[in-house]
Amino acid sequence: MAGPTVDELVADYDEERPARRLTGRWEFGVGLAAFAVALLVLKQVFFPFSKGGQYYLIFFLALVLPLVFLVYRPGLSRSQRRERDNPPVYDWVLAALALLVGLYPVLGGFDAFLDRQGSLSTMDILCGAVLLVLILEACRRTTGLVLPLVCVAFLAYAYYGGFMPPEWTIAHAGIDFSQIINALYNDASGFYGTPLDVAATYIVLFTIYGAMLEASGAGKFFVDISFATFRKSATAPGRTTALSGFLLGTVSGSGTATTVSLGAVTWPILQRAGYPKEQAGGLLAASGIGAILSPPTLGAAAFIIAEYLQVSYFAVLLWALLPTVLYYLGIVLAVQADAKRFGAREIDIDTPSPWQVLKRGGYHFASLAIIVVFLALDIPPFAAVVYATGLAAVFALGSKLLAGGSIVDWLREVAVALSRGVRGALPVVAVCAAAGVITSTITKTGLGQVLSSALVDLAGALSTDPTVVLLLTVLFSAVAVGVLGLAVPVTASFIIAWVVLGPAMATLGVDAPERAMFLFYYAVLSEVTPPTALAAVAAAAITGGAVMRTMWQTWKYTLPAFLVPIAFVLTDNGAALLLQRPFLDTVWVFAVSALGVAALSVTTGGWLLGPARWPERLLCALAALMLLYLQPVVVVIGLAVLAAAVVVHLVTRRRSKGVEIDA
Repeated sequence: MAGPTVDELVADYDEERPARRLTGRWEFGVGLAAFAVALLVLKQVFFPFSKGGQYYLIFFLALVLPLVFLVYRPGLSRSQRRERDNPPVYDWVLAALALLVGLYPVLGGFDAFLDRQGSLSTMDILCGAVLLVLILEACRRTTGLVLPLVCVAFLAYAYYGGFMPPEWTIAHAGIDFSQIINALYNDASGFYGTPLDVAATYIVLFTIYGAMLEASGAGKFFVDISFATFRKSATAPGRTTALSGFLLGTVSGSGTATTVSLGAVTWPILQRAGYPKEQAGGLLAASGIGAILSPPTLGAAAFIIAEYLQVSYFAVLLWALLPTVLYYLGIVLAVQADAKRFGAREIDIDTPSPWQVLKRGGYHFASLAIIVVFLALDIPPFAAVVYATGLAAVFALGSKLLAGGSIVDWLREVAVALSRGVRGALPVVAVCAAAGVITSTITKTGLGQVLSSALVDLAGALSTDPTVVLLLTVLFSAVAVGVLGLAVPVTASFIIAWVVLGPAMATLGVDAPERAMFLFYYAVLSEVTPPTALAAVAAAAITGGAVMRTMWQTWKYTLPAFLVPIAFVLTDNGAALLLQRPFLDTVWVFAVSALGVAALSVTTGGWLLGPARWPERLLCALAALMLLYLQPVVVVIGLAVLAAAVVVHLVTRRRSKGVEIDA
């Protein structure tokens, strides 16, 4: 019996719930509607609505929300999916209702609707309540039940806050139902707040860009150049996997989808090289997740960081630069250790030289370069990505014509790519609209400040030392984001963490870039955190390895990504890892951090100059923690501990060789 295809694995193990496989006129109709949304998004870039951003967001949500009910199933079992793939009548009713209540604020006059803010009519409240239910249902279909339940809990807190005992810290006056709907439906902090704004103006454009890159053949080129670069060596299969994951993430924009696409190509090579199933799965998952931690196309939450902090997206890319290098340094060192420990074999892969591959398809890098250059020139990211998308479309035209196709075929492919890009953004749009419920409730009730103060108070109750209080707060925050990320998608996890945990870290003096990137990394890393670890589950499905062992191997490969974010919030010197300090400070901080990552690789990989035993591995673990603290005195001690680990390793290695010779 044949195994599942790549598309089926992506559908089953990506963070989005499986979408319908529409056929015939259903596929054409939904595709046409998604294409129309793409045109609206592109129109807004160059010819924005004169009535402002909220006016555009109303149209955007009203047109996108119906697509969710047509594209995503209500939750049928796998055995029913293929029998009932096309939307039934009730989903068409829900789609029509979503369109109606979504457009309601502009149907009766947008200005008149805004004038009723604070005193909505009965019809306003009814339409707002229906839209709330539809958004929660759309979120449930695309991401599961947990986030809608979290939203319901926040709504209950907003309404019943006045019924809580006054001595409770989280008690508040309570908000009546009409005012809750007012805050969600007729206020910039609700459905049409920053999360949806980011989804409608940035994220959807980047998903369209990814779809256009795929249509131009960039995905195949990225894999080809990765194989051609490393070619024949014991470490080549592992390095090829890491590089391919980094490049493919530009196309997919999803860590789990990248893992699956990557595994379909590189797992047979890893298997031939002698990689055990679990280690191969861990490498696949770590490489897939690394793609959305890395410039130039970070995860969706990175756009929200830029909006919350009112900085350019290019600034966020720069902040991610050195952590990305450290992340992949950890993977490369782990691959090196694996190749030695497992006795990985050289695999002779029949590929052209790198120069030949570059000559044939190097133009695919041009659109990525355009994004980076335009961002550096302070061109807004939504404009930069549109230009890059246009260039990718031109490359797709060239490929089509060289293959004997026609311009009509190319136009059809462009339309399909635009449609696919919008459909790829549906889960994120649903999450961002639902996140408006949470952010609005936190804003109106002051819950964020209360919870952040409680977190700091808890740390203060355990210690009076400011450094220890900061360390405990950071560790509590890391655990909280990790646990939160097990249940809700990355974007929602970051938004909730920012409004609840961000103020606590700010109270202790952590600057905005450091705390934002800290929360971003931990939100993304929830995809490789046991016991859920979606990317690891997907990798295990490909390799056939044990799921839990694959999860722990993934954690081994991604350990630098867990510890480096703590490094840049604990001390002022850590800010240099986000390029927030002078050049010379940045150089020594990066060099010390790289040594820390190298020490971590010895701890997890069990290899230094030869097999590393537990004494030197424990010393390396201690050295890594000291080096990543990034305070000069502690760093010197860490260097001494690392030197001691090397000496112990050399001595024990010499003794073991002597024993072998005597034997």
